[in-house]
Amino acid sequence: MRAIDLSGVTWRKSSYSNPDGGECVEVSDDLPTLVPVRDSKDTTRSPLLFAAGTWSAFVGGLKMIES
Repeated sequence: MRAIDLSGVTWRKSSYSNPDGGECVEVSDDLPTLVPVRDSKDTTRSPLLFAAGTWSAFVGGLKMIES
């Protein structure tokens, strides 16, 4: 398996994250086919990597639950 360099990606916190900085999930939109996801409390751990289509389906499912 080839290593993926994430050193240059921009991370953003979920709009549903705790406003005081804890319990946050961060994602990056910089890669066209992958969505890296990490815990903002421990950025030294390797992020989870999801195929873009899989991540889109997950977020879409959450939006359906929310409405």
